[in-house]
Amino acid sequence: MHDHEDSGRLASFADVLAGELPGTWTSTHHPTAHKDDLAELADRIWDMDLVAESLAQHPLRQAAVLTRNDGAQLAVLDRHDERDGFLIAAVAPPSLPDEAYRGIREPNGIAVSDDPFHSAELVAGDLLARYDAALAQARHNAAADIQPSQPDRLVLTWQADGSLAAAPAGETAAAVLAANGFVPDPHTGIYRLSGDDTAVQARAVRAAGRQLGAHGIATALQHPSGRIAPTATPPAQPPAPATARAAATRGR
Repeated sequence: MHDHEDSGRLASFADVLAGELPGTWTSTHHPTAHKDDLAELADRIWDMDLVAESLAQHPLRQAAVLTRNDGAQLAVLDRHDERDGFLIAAVAPPSLPDEAYRGIREPNGIAVSDDPFHSAELVAGDLLARYDAALAQARHNAAADIQPSQPDRLVLTWQADGSLAAAPAGETAAAVLAANGFVPDPHTGIYRLSGDDTAVQARAVRAAGRQLGAHGIATALQHPSGRIAPTATPPAQPPAPATARAAATRGR
């Protein structure tokens, strides 16, 4: 059985694998010293089967993340069994809210040998098909409850987790949102502003409202009921996020 402390072995395998997968992929290695990155990655592993079982018994000590040019990600992990090889798992995108994963079957992961060329064939023919289908559904779910905006009117929609989301119509509105802390999802065109710190969120909304107004773009807040606030600019203090945050999270 191979040495799990040999970080060069995993990194080299991931580098070659990235070059063999369909599309354009890059590989980033996270050694043991990258504790925060590894913890965040473990939390985003989109698996309820083989990889989840392995992580339950063997916490991450190193990993490689393969990132496709559209933002999709795969994790390459050590395989803790009698076989020389690795585990490759789907990774849930961080830009989507937990509600987007509701009702979606996890794409999970697969075990592969230490041959990156054969492994690339297995990933392309099996895991990627499941992953792409799950990603498409999650992105569709994420966009389903976002009120569309108009070129002269941006709608901010409260989400169950207290964040705000918007689908800007036009580059000007999109640029203003990005400049004020809204994080874009390149696949859905949805911009999201975290509600973890409501004071920061309120300041960002007020600043964005002023800047949008200077461009002749009105703003409105849509509440969970679907009713849009009549004001054309954000209030001085945005309404407090819903008390009951969504408890449902994606399965891991």
